[in-house]
Amino acid sequence: MKKIKLEILGLSSSQSQSGSFALVLGEADGNRRLPIIIGMFEAQAIAIEIEKIIPNRPMTHDLFKAFANSFHFHVEEIVISDLKEGVFFAKIVCTDGLKKTEIDARPSDAIAVGLRFDAPIYTYETILAEAGIVLTDEEEEEEKEKTEPKAEKARVKKETPRKGDDFKNYTLDKLNDLLKEAIEKEDYERAAKIRDEMGKRN
Repeated sequence: MKKIKLEILGLSSSQSQSGSFALVLGEADGNRRLPIIIGMFEAQAIAIEIEKIIPNRPMTHDLFKAFANSFHFHVEEIVISDLKEGVFFAKIVCTDGLKKTEIDARPSDAIAVGLRFDAPIYTYETILAEAGIVLTDEEEEEEKEKTEPKAEKARVKKETPRKGDDFKNYTLDKLNDLLKEAIEKEDYERAAKIRDEMGKRN
């Protein structure tokens, strides 16, 4: 199955879940976005590595790297490998130079580890087709104007949390309108929730 390369485009604080963040991955050669809801610790681990901040003591993902290096293992790539009932699954592909090993992981942990090895991130067309959010040309231009030149530099937005929406009571037409509005506002965390609700009805 053909793999599609992803880049980290942004990391924003959740507007409806305290302590949660939306990690936004973008198709390297396309206009689809893949928002994944992650925890605060994993978001911090990703942001620290993106900004190249060195903590006083090794964090868990730094420990993984030190452990792997000690046994001459290297992370080759991260693959967002599956999506089941709104939950993403990932694999860390490692090698010792002789054989490859795939380790199951949460996408947030896999990406935090992968960043420390400069490993590329991939997913499959089936996952992007099911969970990806497509930006129109106009929305893509607006996004480019707001982002920094290098995609690796994550934009961390700090927004006021708001009461969670219950999308179960909305019609599909209304959900489509809300999804478009959320994308326009770059509220990917809300867009992901709307997308998940629409997916349950298909």
